[in-house]
Amino acid sequence: LCWYPLPLHIYNHLQFHIQHGPFFSFHFPLGQMTDLIYTEKELVQSLKEYIQAEESKLAAVKSWANKLDVLTLASTSDPEVYLAHPVNAYKLMKRLNTEWSELESLVLQDPSDGFISNMTVHRQYFPDEEDEKGAAKALMRLQDTYKLDSESFSKGKLPGVHHNAILTVDDCYDMGKTAYNEADYYHAVLWMQQSLRQMDAGEEHVVSKADVLDYLSYSVYQMGDLPRAIELTRRLVAIDSSHQRAGGNLRYFEKLLSKQLKELNQEVQEPATEEPIQLGTYKRPKDYLPEREIYEGLCRGEGVKMTSARRSRLYCRYHDGNRNPRLLLQPMKEEDEWDSPHIVRYLNALSDSEIEKIKELAKPRLARATVRDPKTGVLTTANYRVSKSAWLEGEEDPVIERVNQRIEDITGLTTQTAELLQIANYGVGGQYEPHFDFSRKDEPDAFKTLGTGNRVATFLNYMSDVEAGGATVFPDFGAAIYPKKGTAVFWYNLFRSGEGDYRTRHAACPVLVGCKWVSNKWIHERGQEFRRPCGLTEVD
Repeated sequence: LCWYPLPLHIYNHLQFHIQHGPFFSFHFPLGQMTDLIYTEKELVQSLKEYIQAEESKLAAVKSWANKLDVLTLASTSDPEVYLAHPVNAYKLMKRLNTEWSELESLVLQDPSDGFISNMTVHRQYFPDEEDEKGAAKALMRLQDTYKLDSESFSKGKLPGVHHNAILTVDDCYDMGKTAYNEADYYHAVLWMQQSLRQMDAGEEHVVSKADVLDYLSYSVYQMGDLPRAIELTRRLVAIDSSHQRAGGNLRYFEKLLSKQLKELNQEVQEPATEEPIQLGTYKRPKDYLPEREIYEGLCRGEGVKMTSARRSRLYCRYHDGNRNPRLLLQPMKEEDEWDSPHIVRYLNALSDSEIEKIKELAKPRLARATVRDPKTGVLTTANYRVSKSAWLEGEEDPVIERVNQRIEDITGLTTQTAELLQIANYGVGGQYEPHFDFSRKDEPDAFKTLGTGNRVATFLNYMSDVEAGGATVFPDFGAAIYPKKGTAVFWYNLFRSGEGDYRTRHAACPVLVGCKWVSNKWIHERGQEFRRPCGLTEVD
């Protein structure tokens, strides 16, 4: 299900089929993505068969043409002598009456029928324009989170990747155009600049330099860099003096710059720098997420507050679930991941066979991941959660029942009132931005329909390793927990008083290389009254 390298093959794959956000509005789980790879292989084979059929047809027509060329050369040299022979007269009648009709039928044959039929069958599973847009946005998300410049992406230079996967001049242009159409001028500049850089280096391209400069100059203007916008527009006018917008834009930009200089009491503007635009030339615009920089820094491994003093307070131990009979002979290996709030990791929480069975059950029903609307309590999709998910009941398979029981044994909390086991599949760029698992006081109806109270705890199973990215991070206290197949992490979302622990706001970092499978068990308050009694203070 995982694919390598990420994400360029997928982007190029979509470009082949069609010339938003979570699984980044790119609504294909990795299982379906793998199917697309094999579908494309089948279509290539079908295309080869069509070419072979066309070549065979053309060879037959050529053979006819060569034979008839020899015959007509002989017959036209002296028609009367040629037709004096009765056999020649008969064969002429036969050719014109029968053989030319057969040749006509051969020429009218359409070997493309099989290929077109195969395309029609598979087209219903093809990604659409929104999926291509989502794939492009996924690259930009990875570019931002992991501070990767456009050239690194273009040349396929990603951490841990050793495959050839490049973006052409036209690919970079399409990336920039996707950003431009979303009024995302920051990324439009980066990708149009990369397209121009590769074009100037002599790479083959279909898109014209005038088109690239047109988008780039206006995007640079939108980023507030008038001198460079003027310089780029002048380059555009030099290439195409009759360009529909270039002349007007140039006059407008120059007028704006002149006005700015007057306001600053300057007579001459410093010439635009000749340094190429790159990551860091312009500041990335702020968005809706206040802790964006902290969150993305943790995803890169920056700002993790694991000090020596804190590390000295972390221990590992055997955990038997308060002498639970099912754990006495084989206790769980428990490791502290963080001291406060207390986060623990359990080793060997899932076996490989259990993981494969869970994935097998989940794959057919993977759908766009949802979150609960805090106002209505209804499950809905959200742009900040980018993954595919499925929900599995204990009654569906003994493995699910066994996993639920194990979670109950380990935590000492009942799972009878917990939510179903949720399976989530994060592909390239897949993420879940900072969020709380519990409902806050201003969201009283978030879990009202369940009737089981708030989410008291989270039990998160990692069902795959991830080559790069995909960490679970806690921006409030600077923790980063990395996926490790077969392990699980557990923490409480609520204090014993029932008050939410706002420190547990966490995020799933975008997957850079590989794929990430997890299963979540959200345990609710109802039924825990004697298993985790209330505390006496608000934050007990």
